[in-house]
Amino acid sequence: MRIALIPDKFKGSLTAAEVCDAMEAGIRAVYPGAEIRRFAASDGGDGFLEAVRAVRPMEVVQVPVTDPIGREITASFLHDPKTGEAYIEMARASGMELLSPGERNPMRTDTRGTGELILKAVRLGARHIFVGLGGSGTNDGGCGLASVFGFRFLDSDQKALPPVGGSLERIAYVVPPEDLLLPRSVRITAVYDVNNPLWGPQGAAQVYAAQKGASPEDIQRLDAGLQNLEERVREQLGIDAGHLPGAGAAGGTAFGLKCFLGADFTSGTDLVLRLNGFAQYLDGPKTDYVFTGEGRIDTQTLNGKLIQGVLQLASAQKCPVVAVCGKCDAPMDALSRMGFEAVLEVSDPQKSLAYAMEHAHELVADSVQGFLSPKK
Repeated sequence: MRIALIPDKFKGSLTAAEVCDAMEAGIRAVYPGAEIRRFAASDGGDGFLEAVRAVRPMEVVQVPVTDPIGREITASFLHDPKTGEAYIEMARASGMELLSPGERNPMRTDTRGTGELILKAVRLGARHIFVGLGGSGTNDGGCGLASVFGFRFLDSDQKALPPVGGSLERIAYVVPPEDLLLPRSVRITAVYDVNNPLWGPQGAAQVYAAQKGASPEDIQRLDAGLQNLEERVREQLGIDAGHLPGAGAAGGTAFGLKCFLGADFTSGTDLVLRLNGFAQYLDGPKTDYVFTGEGRIDTQTLNGKLIQGVLQLASAQKCPVVAVCGKCDAPMDALSRMGFEAVLEVSDPQKSLAYAMEHAHELVADSVQGFLSPKK
C-alpha cells in the first residue's frame, strides 16, 4: 500500500504536520506496513513559509513592520542570498490573525506591512520575490503596499487618501512616484491562493470581506471601491488586470502587486506542489491513495485552493483522492463531480465545535481508519 499525505492545517486545531500524524495513525491501524510519504503544502496563504522551508534551506529574516492597523510588529520572511530569491507570506504582516475580533474591519486596514517586507527584501539584494497571498485582514486592493513604494492616491480635490479599503471608492487619481524604489531588475511573483477576480459577485469583497469583519453595507462599498480602483488604474496607468483569475486574492493585493509593482501571477498550489516534489512523486510507482484535507471544505475549496490542486494532479494519474475535513459546507454532489473518492467529515453533529477541535487528532485518525477498513 503506497499512500501520500498532503493536507492543509485545520485552523485553530491541528497544524498540517499534526493532521499528517493523525492520518498516519489511522492508516497504520489498518495497514501497518504501508509506504507513507508526507508532503508539506500550502496554497500560498498562511503556512506558505513553512511549506517552502520544508524543502528549501533559507535564511529567516526578521524585520519591524506595521500591522493592518498601523502598530509596529516583527515579521519574518525567507531569503536565499545564493539564488537571490525571497519568499514572503503577507499574513505575517497584514494577516487577519494579527487582529482581535473587535479590530477586524477591512474598511480601515491596509497592506503597508507587506510592502515593508518586500522593500526589505529588495534592499537585501533579492532579485525574485515570491509574495504568498491569503489570510489577510485587508481589502485595500494593494494600495497600502504601493504607498510604501511611493504611490499616492488622491480624491477629486487632489487631497491624499489613506490607503485603506474605505478610501477606494473616493480615489480619483493614482499618482506613481517619480522614482520607484523597486529596481527594474527585481521580479515580483504574486502567489495567489484563490482564483477570484477583483470585484463582482465572485470578487474579493463579496466573497471574503465578511469574514474579515465587513458589514453588508461595507461589502457593497468595498466592491464598488475595487471597481473604481480598477477603472482609475486602467485610465491612468494603462493596465487592465481586474478580470484576471487571482486578481482578487487577499482583498485585491494580487491586483495591486501586478499594477503597481509589475508582478506576475502564479497559483500558490501549483508553485508549492512543484517545490515539494508531489508532482514528481505521482509520476513514480502507482499510488493507492492521496489523503488531503483542511478544517472546513466549502465553496472556497472550489476556487483554486490546495485541495483542488492536489485533486487535479492526482486525477491526471488516476490516483484516488480522499479529502478529510472537520466540517463540509460544500455540496457533496459538486465534490463528487470534481472527482473525490470520498470526503470524510470528522466532526460529530451531536457534539460541540469545541469538542471537535479538542479531539481533532483522534477524530481524523478514526475517520481514516474507518474508510480504509475492509467493509463487511
